[in-house]
Amino acid sequence: MSENCNHDCASCGTTCGERTAPQSLLAPNNPSSNIKKVIAVMSGKGGVGKSLVTSMMAVTMQRRGYKTAILDADITGPSIPKVFNLKEKVTGTQEGMTPAQTKTGIKIMSTNLILDNETDPVVWRGPIVGGVVKQFWSDVNWGEVDYMFVDMPPGTGDVPLTVYQSLPVDGIIVVTTPQELVSMIVEKAVNMAGLLSVPIIGIVENMSYFVCPNCNEKHYIFGKSKVEEEANKYGIKHTATLPINPSLAQKCDEGSFETFEGDFLNSLGSILEGK
Repeated sequence: MSENCNHDCASCGTTCGERTAPQSLLAPNNPSSNIKKVIAVMSGKGGVGKSLVTSMMAVTMQRRGYKTAILDADITGPSIPKVFNLKEKVTGTQEGMTPAQTKTGIKIMSTNLILDNETDPVVWRGPIVGGVVKQFWSDVNWGEVDYMFVDMPPGTGDVPLTVYQSLPVDGIIVVTTPQELVSMIVEKAVNMAGLLSVPIIGIVENMSYFVCPNCNEKHYIFGKSKVEEEANKYGIKHTATLPINPSLAQKCDEGSFETFEGDFLNSLGSILEGK
């Protein structure tokens, strides 16, 4: 459009000629919410353990004395409520929807908390899914939150793009696994972060190794760890590894994840504290 265009744009109520700066795509804050840091947990593909890492980071920071929350942006495949054994549906007031809370006080909003049945399929098109993500930000009364972790859907498509454009994301944690294919997956995530000018806080390599209960030795079932190599390749300073741990899987299945033992992601927690 030319500078003299008088076309009235419905999205902002101004004419093109009146615009003097790029228009923000950020969704409005809920007036009752005060969220200090937003951290997205993503990967270039599914099945690598994003929900596990999201949940573990929220519990880790909660144990450090911070108020934490999880926005489950995996709208069509939500799993966060199961990890924390949340079954009651969320309620609403004039100030907005009230997020569910875990036993230790982690606030959570997820599609499964608004569906009649948690097994109902979410058969929605992209624009509707993106709109729900924005609603989870704007229409939920989150209250005071020090760290909000966003459990992203897999890939680098429409919904992740909506999250990065609509939410004030402060940083990204990339989740990966040791297989050769992962190099390409990490590169996709890194490139997307670069395009959107969002810093990568660190890489978490899930299923990195298995500790034998008999000999106590580490076994690299999917091959030697590649997390340091990938991190160095892209100038990412901070990494962490998660083992194949039947206890963690059991606690996810039981909905008792807040009781997990271990300091697996404490190093990333310290990095977040320093930001």
